[in-house]
Amino acid sequence: MTVLNKLRGFSLVPALFLLVVLAALGAVAVRLSAVEHQTFVLALQSSRAYAAAQAGIEWSSYQALVNGSCGNSSVALTEGGLSGFTVDTTCSSTAHSEGATTTNVFVLDAFAYSGVYGTPDYVSRRVRATVTDAS
Repeated sequence: MTVLNKLRGFSLVPALFLLVVLAALGAVAVRLSAVEHQTFVLALQSSRAYAAAQAGIEWSSYQALVNGSCGNSSVALTEGGLSGFTVDTTCSSTAHSEGATTTNVFVLDAFAYSGVYGTPDYVSRRVRATVTDAS
């Protein structure tokens, strides 16, 4: 019986070690899952920011080519998947004459953003385009 008394509690050490290792693996798995989720969300937000910037370019193009107005503006998007984004647009134009024809060239810039700069959920995209009213 003396040998049995010495071995009593021997399986406690490997059991505790196994428990600690499994807990650590579980914590790593939870952390990796959270990082993967955040990466997916930021990729989606990045795509939405690009779409918002493209919408700003289209809006500026319409203003310049149809309404003849080229200026700076800020638009807060409130509909659909672009809700929550703000688009700051700038427009500059130059006139070019060739013979009797004058052509206007518009340089458009759209900067779309959501969130507060410096926070983990901040995302932004900038798109530039050049359009002309030449026929």
